[in-house]
Order: sequence, then structure tokens, then C-alpha cells
Amino acid sequence: MKPATYCLLSALAVLSSARADAAGSCEGLTSLSRPHTAITLAQTVGAGQFTPPAGRGAGRGANPFAPLPAFCRVAATLTPVNDSEIKVEVWLPASWNGKLQSVGNGAWAGNLSYPAMAAAVAAGYAAASTDTGHAGGNANFIVGHPEKLVDFEERAVHEMTGAAKAIADAFYGQAPRRAYFNGCSTGGRQALTEVQRYPADYDAIIAGAPANFAKRQTFGQIWLWQATHKDAASMLTPESYQALHKAALEACDARDGVRDGVIENPSRCEFDPKVTLCPGSNKDGSTAGCLTASQVEAARKIYAGASNMRTHEALYPGLQAGSELGWGSSVAAQPVGYATDFFKYIVFKDEKWEPGQLNFDADVALTDKTATGLNAVDADLTKFIARGGKLLIYHGWSDPGIPPQNAVNYYQSVLAATPDKKAARDSVRAFMVPGMGHCGGGEGTSTFDMVAAVDQWIESGVAPERIPASRIVDGQTVRTRPLCAYPKTAVYNGTGSTDDASNFVCK
Repeated sequence: MKPATYCLLSALAVLSSARADAAGSCEGLTSLSRPHTAITLAQTVGAGQFTPPAGRGAGRGANPFAPLPAFCRVAATLTPVNDSEIKVEVWLPASWNGKLQSVGNGAWAGNLSYPAMAAAVAAGYAAASTDTGHAGGNANFIVGHPEKLVDFEERAVHEMTGAAKAIADAFYGQAPRRAYFNGCSTGGRQALTEVQRYPADYDAIIAGAPANFAKRQTFGQIWLWQATHKDAASMLTPESYQALHKAALEACDARDGVRDGVIENPSRCEFDPKVTLCPGSNKDGSTAGCLTASQVEAARKIYAGASNMRTHEALYPGLQAGSELGWGSSVAAQPVGYATDFFKYIVFKDEKWEPGQLNFDADVALTDKTATGLNAVDADLTKFIARGGKLLIYHGWSDPGIPPQNAVNYYQSVLAATPDKKAARDSVRAFMVPGMGHCGGGEGTSTFDMVAAVDQWIESGVAPERIPASRIVDGQTVRTRPLCAYPKTAVYNGTGSTDDASNFVCK
């Protein structure tokens, strides 16, 4: 027997001996009996030995599974109602910190978040993920299957949570003493859905770039595309993005006391894209380094955000100054796929529907009556706050997919809706990340550990005021900054390196 295998089996045997259940081993969890739950796999995985199913890896970059410790991998299918077929996995490390970390999905889900599970297990957590009840990354699973839409909206994550706690209890002989949910984008919506509808599921919840106002977000995403596809003259180019970005930095970058290529809080800076207008030219076609009048108008619409074309009611925020280098993902040949699928399969139920058909007046009322469970905008978090729950919201100011002002708006709505303002601020915090794109990337300090922040918050009872963050390039840390609890921002104190977080204060 190889030494690594012997150590794995010894570790699992020690854990098994402490359990009160009859399973007796990782593999024995196949006999676990729980309503509407079928355990389809229970196997020990050696340190560094996990290989994800075909097509379910992490893509480019370092292999996130290589540093994994030994763990017990459990797969299950949950069938809480007819037509539900919710796939979940729970990973149980041999060296456990006593806590559960469930991870969220992106877009329309349809698969398990293996890289995020790996990060959780590497940190000592038991980890859980779900495909939300369907396979594949678009919304055609909804056609003829209304219960699967409910699974996607809320039921799958809630059911996964109960199953994960039960499986951990069966394996370790004790339930997790803490449970955290960590998600971004659709995962951020899932996080807020848990807070609002199932406040007892988790002790702390991390909601990154939340897609929680889904029914208006989709209008916002189609708006971005329509703004640049009104005609050929309105289309923006990579050169246009560069020109706008340069001008935005000129107007707003230095407001935190240092010019570093990142706008600390773009909502505090007025930027008019007309400064990029080509001198003396309103003709179609652009000149290097400047925009035509039609392109400037398109950019103005992107910054302004979606509105009702008849009443001028604001429907959804626009993108922020500083986000321009990421616009190509939102104003490309086709709109964001999430938005197109939403209207095709949920609102109009017509696979031939085209995004150019969306009406920003007549279609709003129809959409508001549809898929009522997909939004997670309830600001009343009284039950979650009362039981000591902690919610951390974060969002990148340069997000080109989900405008960051949406997160700010929701955070402010929670403070406004909670009578006890101190309790609200002690239980709910928002952190805006300068220069970060959608859930990561960008030009800012986009490497940070929100799980460690909420864990310390839960254990100490002290809400975080600042969270350390880094910018990493080619594996090297080139800058550190504090992320400050909103509405504070990091401001240079005037001395020392501007790439060192210790020289910045939150105010």
C-alpha cells in the first residue's frame, strides 16, 4: 500500500470511528437514508487526486485541484417535488475545521462549481455545490418545466443546504457548527435569496456582484447592446473603449490622492464622454483617439443606464466610468446571453425572439409580472439580523456586466428598511472594489478573502471596517490596498509607496 493511500485511509478511519451513524466509512454513506435524497456516489479521494468530469475544469491557469487535501466526495440527486432532479456534491475533508461553505453558480448554472469547492476544501471547510436542477448553460431547460424554474430560483440551493448539513453530520458525527454561503453573480443572487427567504440556513453569507434584480438587470443588459447597435454609426470599437477609458481616468483617477490607473469611487466623479468627441467632426466613422457624435451618444446611454423611453423612469443603473475596457463583453455582436435567454424562455416564450424587439415601455409591465421568484430585492432582513446572521456584499466598480450601483442600491435599501440602524450596520456590510470587473479581474486589487472576513466577523462579533486586497500580475503581488466598508474609500495619507496598503486610510 502506498504511503499516501495509507495516510488517507487512516485519517478517514479516525473520523469514521467518531461518528454515531451506521455508515462507518466514506463509501458507507451510500446507505444514508434521507427523504427525497439518493446518494449516487461516495468515494475517498487522495490528496491531489481529484479530476473533474470532462468539460467541468477550471479553464486556463493553474490547476485548482492539485493542492487539494484528502477528502470524501459525495454526490446526490434531490427530488423534493415531481420534475425536480437537483444534482449536488458535498466534499468532506479529512482535516475539517467544523464548518460548511456552500458555493454559488454563474449565469444559468447547469453545472457544479468545482473550482470554488476546491478553494473551500483547501481552507478546511466541508464544501457543497449544486447544478440548480438542470444541465447546460442556457435557459431552455425552463420550456415545459415550471418546477425546474423554481429549482433555479430558490429551491435547489435551499435543498442542497439541508442535504449538505445532513451528510456532514453523518460523516463526522456532528453537524457543522457554522455554515457560510459564498457566491458571485448568479451566486450573489442565490446568496441574497437565502438571506431573504431562508434566513436560518446560513450564519454568514457573501453576495458578490449580485444578479438579484434580475428582471430589470436583463433590461439593462439589452439596453447596453441596443445603444451600440442602433445603426452602424453608433457601434463602439476597441479604440473607442481605450479613448473613453483614458478620458475617464483623466477626469476621476486622482480623487483618492494618487494617480494609479484606478478610479476609487466613480460615483463621486462626473464624467461626460463628450470630451472624447473628434474635433470639428460629426461624421460617421471614428478617428484614432476620439469618437464620433453617434458613438458619444451611445456611450452616454451606457453610463446613464436603462430607462423607460416614454416616461423616462430609470429602470436599471448604467456602467461606471473606468469600466470601459470591459465593455466588449456587453456590447458585442450579441447581448449578454443571460438577458437574451430570459426574454426568450421566460417572458415571451419564443425561441425566435430577437433583442432588437425589446420595448422599454410596453414590455416592462409584462416582465414585472413574470418569474416573480427570480428577483431577490426584499430589503427586510429582520429575521436574518435577529438571529445574528452576517451579510457581506461586494462588487467591482468596473463591472461591465452587472452595474455596481445595483449593489449599492440594495445595501442602502436594507439600511433604510431596518428600524435598528446600528443592528443593520453591525450585520450587513458592503465593500466596493475599485477597478475590478465582474467577480474578478480588471486593473484594481481584485484578490481578497471574503470568507476569512466573514468568519472573523462571526467569531469575533466585530464587523469589518477594511479588508486587505492585492493586485497580482504573473503570480507576483504588485500592489496592496484596503477595501473599505462602504461608503468609505481608501485615501492615500501622503507618504510612502502608493502600492502599499499601510499608506492608505479608510475615510
